[in-house]
Amino acid sequence: MKAVVMAGGEGSRLRPLTSGVPKPLVPVVGKPVMEHILRLLRKHGITDVVVTLQYLGSAIRDYFGDGSDFGVDITYVVEDAPLGTAGSVKNAQEYLTEPFIVISGDALTDIDLGAVMQYHREKGASATIVLTSVANPLEFGVVITNPDGTIKRFLEKPSWGEVFSDQVNTGIYVIEPEVLDLLPPGAVVDWSSDVFPKMLTNAMPLYGYLAPGYWCDIGNIQTYYQANWDALEGRVDVEIPGERRHGNVWIGENVEIGYDVRINGPAYIGNECKLKAGVFVNGPVCVGNFSVVDENTKISNSIIWTYSYIGENSRLRQAIVCRHVTIKNNCLLEEGGLLEEG
Repeated sequence: MKAVVMAGGEGSRLRPLTSGVPKPLVPVVGKPVMEHILRLLRKHGITDVVVTLQYLGSAIRDYFGDGSDFGVDITYVVEDAPLGTAGSVKNAQEYLTEPFIVISGDALTDIDLGAVMQYHREKGASATIVLTSVANPLEFGVVITNPDGTIKRFLEKPSWGEVFSDQVNTGIYVIEPEVLDLLPPGAVVDWSSDVFPKMLTNAMPLYGYLAPGYWCDIGNIQTYYQANWDALEGRVDVEIPGERRHGNVWIGENVEIGYDVRINGPAYIGNECKLKAGVFVNGPVCVGNFSVVDENTKISNSIIWTYSYIGENSRLRQAIVCRHVTIKNNCLLEEGGLLEEG
């Protein structure tokens, strides 16, 4: 089975993090979120991958190449203009002649894709929507199923008065190739608002599979923090690079740790980082590769991307520092602070 990884979205709700970085390349515990998705696909034996690109697509292509370094074979399909969640997949139809999985390149999950594929086959479905239960369904497509698993009703991003279920659409689907024939070529088409209603109208077998496991739509700054902290706390099965030390502390290669440095986990310190004398890392904290934290600086509840410098005697609390950022000595960056590459 092939997979289509949707990687063309602008990630506007994550700005300024995505002003110069496509959302699938935003790091979660030291790796782009899409790299975690490719690992999940490979784990379930899916190595033939089509990636749809639009916003800053060249950056994604440059990072992943042909996929061989990540154990997969990648074919890229580029949208000249946004075509919607389903239109982007229709754009890749020539490569999709057998049942395939659709998955977002900017969500974090460890859902058992093998179980999803088995369910789809057993039901004889034309499409299977992977569902999960959430406490706040307002930002998602809410779904209710019949006892046999067929979709009974769904509503995209309801108000509280319209909420009729806590089960939501994860954006992970198994699709039979003939479903793509319902979509007009070159048109802006979405799965939830266009394709699935048409399938119900045409009495095509559309099923929902309530999946155990972790799923987080990294749709805003709050959920971006949450995805990183959940990974550090072991709530999601992802591969964290580096050597695991005491507790939930991961240290990368060639890290320099100075005198009287304290690291309270959970924390991830990337390759070639420098933590100079007197630094206090009070987790949860992620520090990306090649970043430097200078003397007597305290960092807590923060995420630092690659190639950044934090000056002496500074304080970071609940802050995000993007790549190639310099913070001078004696600076304070507190709750909600964001520094983008500039």
